[in-house]
Amino acid sequence: MHKNQLLGILLLSGLLTAFQATLPDLVTAASKSSQKGTGNKAAIDTALRYAEALAKGDKITVGQLDFACQYRHLTVRSADRQIPQATEALYEGCWQELTAGHVPVLKRSDIGMNILWPSTGSLVFYGDDLPRTQASAFVMDALGMSPPGTGLHLTVANSRSIPDGSFRLKPKEKVIGVPTTLVDLTVHYHDPLTSPVTYGPDAVRWTNTIKRERRAIQSITTQWVVFTGLKKYGFPRDSAVFHLPVRTTPEAPGMVADRIPFTTETSRALPDSLVWWGPDDQPGTLTAAAAQAAAFPELRDRVAMWNRILIIDPHQVNALTTLTRNLHVALLQGATQGHRVTVQDPALSLAVNEFYWTIAAASNRLDLSLGMEVGGFSQPTPADLLYRLLPALETLSKIHPERLDTRFWLGMAYRWNNDQVPMIETFEALVKDIPTDRRTPRAEALVQLAWSRINKVAWNRVLHDQDSIRAYEDAHASSAIAELPIDKFLAEYTMAYSMIFMPDYGDKSRMLRHLTEAKHWFDEIPGKDDEVWRYFLHSELLKAVLDADPMFQPILALAEQPKG
Repeated sequence: MHKNQLLGILLLSGLLTAFQATLPDLVTAASKSSQKGTGNKAAIDTALRYAEALAKGDKITVGQLDFACQYRHLTVRSADRQIPQATEALYEGCWQELTAGHVPVLKRSDIGMNILWPSTGSLVFYGDDLPRTQASAFVMDALGMSPPGTGLHLTVANSRSIPDGSFRLKPKEKVIGVPTTLVDLTVHYHDPLTSPVTYGPDAVRWTNTIKRERRAIQSITTQWVVFTGLKKYGFPRDSAVFHLPVRTTPEAPGMVADRIPFTTETSRALPDSLVWWGPDDQPGTLTAAAAQAAAFPELRDRVAMWNRILIIDPHQVNALTTLTRNLHVALLQGATQGHRVTVQDPALSLAVNEFYWTIAAASNRLDLSLGMEVGGFSQPTPADLLYRLLPALETLSKIHPERLDTRFWLGMAYRWNNDQVPMIETFEALVKDIPTDRRTPRAEALVQLAWSRINKVAWNRVLHDQDSIRAYEDAHASSAIAELPIDKFLAEYTMAYSMIFMPDYGDKSRMLRHLTEAKHWFDEIPGKDDEVWRYFLHSELLKAVLDADPMFQPILALAEQPKG
């Protein structure tokens, strides 16, 4: 035989021998792989049943599949070997201990007008604690099962074996190791209006004064640690979920208590798996909800629903429109509690209420600065309304710049919030954008621009500020094109008021002339009331100037004349 042929035969013989030697190991490995697959199926079924039972509030099933609960029952009954009948009462303690961890995410902390729907009842908000929140909080019964109705459903995302979990049944006994599987279940929430909420991506908590973005969760993946092979150690079932550790006490003071069980992983959520609801997921639901909210009798409920819609779609026009309109109306209604002047005419009432906040914004500002949280109030304040109104108006003005009313409200909101640059720029842009042939809205924009300039000077107390002169010029331009008596009145009054802050307002006769002309046009307003005229004339800064000079006594005396 050729030498090379002999070497080939010897090599082949060696390979066959090696294969035969390893064949039993391969068979054993295949058997173990098959057992592993079986174990994974049992673990997956157990994790699914456990999570579904949590969502249904099924205390018995949860207790029967919970390792810590079964461990306690096993060790307690080890003496008499009697298996108690499965009842809710038997598992009540296990349920209470498990659900105690849900309380922090169910505590509402709504401040002012930042409330989210559902406005009453359970709002699940994970906040900064999401990475440390126990897995059951993502499928708890407050979220519910679906179908039918809203709630959640579960799908298996993955499963894998991890190192054996270990525990002792009795102190100083041998440590038991059991096969352990990590099962990933993705929780899908059906309803964007009631799904749980967390902070948005990259919403870092820098300071308490920053309003952080919130998002509604569409889905999140949770992982569950499942033990199998338990029955041979006396457990009533062969598999159970390790969710919370067993409460243990040290054998003696100063000693460390046993950790039961010991595992390399815990049942928890995977924060990187978060998927939030977006504008394109259920647009019809959001549109219908925005319309439905408008019919709610309480402002709190209406705002809660619109806020919920806007954390899903920040540009949802219906929600922005109705939210800004309601908050603006509520803010103006709040002015009536401050000035206490009864005004029957709607247009004149609007002017009085806007004037009240304009004057307040340049003086003490208390109502417009002190929020519910800071002041310790039980109800939202005008400041809370304003703080929520501003960002909504900004968004709506950007996506619909053609809506003049929105831009008017935004400019006034900036003024009431003492945002000096944007309160002027907003009305400058409006004056520029409104065609000259639209005389009424242009006249109104010029007066509002004048008041923004006046408020800047009044707050800064810089009497040589050229914005005093510009305010007078804006009001004068408004008077020249105004068509309605109320616009003529406001233009003349604004010219007189702006002269308070001029470096040389010594021409008091001109101020008196403007006030006289203002009274003339005021008397032309349908539904006018002398009480309203007195309110404008007694504005704190103007009244101080008028009281200081006898020239103004006749117009003051006229205002003091009783009705009739």
